Amino acid sequence: MSTESADGNEELRERISNFLRRNFPQIQMHGGSAAIQNLDRESGEVTIMLGGACSGCGISPMTIQAIKSRMTEEIPEIDTVHADTGMDGGTEGMAGGQMSPSFPGEGGDDGDDEGPEAPF
Repeated sequence: MSTESADGNEELRERISNFLRRNFPQIQMHGGSAAIQNLDRESGEVTIMLGGACSGCGISPMTIQAIKSRMTEEIPEIDTVHADTGMDGGTEGMAGGQMSPSFPGEGGDDGDDEGPEAPF
């Protein structure tokens, strides 16, 4: 029976990976990565870690919110998605304003530049 459970976990893991590649190609296109850190099929929870260029990206909190809402709609076995960039503040950037984009060569903090537009 444990073989069936392991096969089910691998199949679900593959579906989650395909979901991320299909729905969020901009993560990889912009130098980021998304990895499944933990998957608990019984509780319906998955933990996704965004890395690479996603760490510190000003739009990563929006990407995280989109992953959370779309994944639970598209993959019925998943009830809860935990996602983070691994940076201090985690997903708080959207609610608490703790993360802001920074670009090489920028000086001052005049607040006029809203950063790049989201590609999606």
